[in-house]
Amino acid sequence: QVQLVESGGGLVQAGGSLRLSCAASGRTFSRYTLGWFRQASGKEREFIGAITWSGVGRNYADSVKGRFTISRDNAIATVYLQMNSLKADDTAVYYCAARPAAVGTSYIYWGQGTQVTVSS
Repeated sequence: QVQLVESGGGLVQAGGSLRLSCAASGRTFSRYTLGWFRQASGKEREFIGAITWSGVGRNYADSVKGRFTISRDNAIATVYLQMNSLKADDTAVYYCAARPAAVGTSYIYWGQGTQVTVSS
């Protein structure tokens, strides 16, 4: 079992930045790929990006590529989402999630989410 707790959300003006954190506890954090997702009101959940256990492998959705950066610190079992050049369309509840590192696994652990609101 892995418990995930997001923090760092809030209200920011368009063009601004925020950094979200996701603190993990439970099973060995370093054995999991961590992902970030978001869900805007009335829309389906959207994959933002993910980072492998080593931190070397990362991928991002086209909608955030070049603006968002994912990093992790296995020593303190925390993954980060640095969001720059925020737009009103980035307004959503942001979730972190974990899946076993093996290829083809699904995200099975989820945080409770943190609200990000970007004012235009």
